[in-house]
Amino acid sequence: MSEEFNRRRAVFVLGKIDEILSWEKAKELEKDARFVELGEYLCEVRAKQYWRLENLKSFDEFLERRFPESRRKAYYIMTIHEHLTRISKRDLQQIGWTKARELVRVARADGQRFDCAPWVHKARELSREEFQRAVERHVTGKESEPWELLYFKVYKSQLLVIERALETAGLMLGTDKSRGYCLEMICADFLAGANLGEAKS
Repeated sequence: MSEEFNRRRAVFVLGKIDEILSWEKAKELEKDARFVELGEYLCEVRAKQYWRLENLKSFDEFLERRFPESRRKAYYIMTIHEHLTRISKRDLQQIGWTKARELVRVARADGQRFDCAPWVHKARELSREEFQRAVERHVTGKESEPWELLYFKVYKSQLLVIERALETAGLMLGTDKSRGYCLEMICADFLAGANLGEAKS
């Protein structure tokens, strides 16, 4: 191990990550309140390769163990730590990690011109959907349509059919279309067939 690898510091940081994750699990109502601290520690683990302390092959494997549901969130949290250095930890905690993730898009797009104060104010004042639309408008110059996430359970035995239907729709409609749009077209096709059946009877 290199001189940069401080074993005592590595043990401390890995312990803090586990403490935060178990704290979040126990305090479901206050979930994600410590994302700023967590992002800082995760970036240190990656930079100093503390994951080697657990005999792991890579940082990605470290994240797989700590974030079994989704590594994506861990990367988002790290990106917030890396790109929003001008915003105080207190302000970031107040606006929450989902809005902070959107703020990263503004920081990346604006670069050195990024003026964080008005954006922090917007993040506090606007709902999550309104804030996402404001960011989209700023970054792309286009007005985005309001959207919603759909959550529903499917059985593993159903996944293959669903995935194949979305893939087929994507091939027919064009690979640039989102999965949401493909699902809408599948549903529209189903409804057209159902209406046709009603008309015949």
